[in-house]
Amino acid sequence: MDIRKTCLRVWSVWDPIYYSLTRLEYVENEWGNRTIIRVRLTKYKGRSIKLMDGTVIHKNDILLKIHLHNVKLMKEVQTYDSDIRRALMIYKIVEESLPTLVNYIESHGYNNKIKGLIGITTLHKGCKKLGFEVYPFRNKYYKWFKQFALLPIHLIATLNVKREIPTPMYLMMSKNELFKKYH
Repeated sequence: MDIRKTCLRVWSVWDPIYYSLTRLEYVENEWGNRTIIRVRLTKYKGRSIKLMDGTVIHKNDILLKIHLHNVKLMKEVQTYDSDIRRALMIYKIVEESLPTLVNYIESHGYNNKIKGLIGITTLHKGCKKLGFEVYPFRNKYYKWFKQFALLPIHLIATLNVKREIPTPMYLMMSKNELFKKYH
């Protein structure tokens, strides 16, 4: 039996427990189907950052933290036989989910509450085309922690395990940029 499939099955059992402990909410499309994105409100705790559109994110600003539903994502791309095809499919799935995220923000009354989106990922290549800005971690210990925490996802997702472990990064997008690009 393939070890990746076994790990994915174990992860599928663990994921509902993780979901229940994290205050995450699914973002659903207009037909009630869950997208690949799960979210929760969070207060930003870093240094002030000025985004490309001029939006400045300050400490304690409210952001919508986005999490990709990795188990669902891995199940959808596991049939592809190359990392490049998998990456392209992930890009497409995320891109198709972002307009639904705009609807989620509007329907939950977060329009005037949040300043933007924040996430942490090792899948940051191509994110700029989606409208995200990529920022490195300033704290090397937190970077190492996140790199270790995201390692299982990397090992299950990649076909070429010999590649170096990717560096996690912050992804950020202002609410204005999200609405301009996906509304």
